[in-house]
Amino acid sequence: MTTVLPTLADISNAALTDALRHTLNNKTKPIGSLGRIEDLALAIGQILGSTAPVLEQPQMVVFAGDHGLTARGVSAFPSDVTWQMVENFLAGGAAVSILARQSGIALTVVDCGVKRDFLAGLPAGAQRAGLQVRKAAGAEHGTADSSTQAAMTATQRDEALRHGVELVKALPGNALLLGEMGIGNTSAASLLLSRLAGLDIDVCTGAGTGLDAPAVLRKTE
Repeated sequence: MTTVLPTLADISNAALTDALRHTLNNKTKPIGSLGRIEDLALAIGQILGSTAPVLEQPQMVVFAGDHGLTARGVSAFPSDVTWQMVENFLAGGAAVSILARQSGIALTVVDCGVKRDFLAGLPAGAQRAGLQVRKAAGAEHGTADSSTQAAMTATQRDEALRHGVELVKALPGNALLLGEMGIGNTSAASLLLSRLAGLDIDVCTGAGTGLDAPAVLRKTE
């Protein structure tokens, strides 16, 4: 079964790109002196279709979930750190929380499948500020160990994708930043990159949370 995702609009517009470059190059500064900031400004202008783009109600969304691969010891930290970090996000103590707050960016944390009930003890129907619970059925406690079986079923995958699309569509603003949290995340990402790009797994795998060389070797195995 093939999942069809929404397509992205074509933002290519040579005239707009030229106008944006002209605007950037005629600021009171040497051409290109702001480095990648200029590339970012150009991209934002292209996306918003304006030579004077304005970011309105920017949103930061962090998706959190546990990875079954952690059972193999692929991380330097236990899986409990996932839910602890989610609580830190919600309490405003994490780096992303502080940067978002200082930048005037709304932060939403999405529980996609963390081994934790963040609404435990609350009245029925009650919610927590800044938290969205969007667990896929059957994956409420994270994914399966993908070294022994599929991490998710096709149904769970489709549900997770649908949750993400629906959540983002409901958010206000015209700018979206995405993040993720989950112990074992770099192992899962390495597997996906290897499969999708046709690369050897050792090329795609790194130290993640600070593993030493022997641990990285175990991780690739």
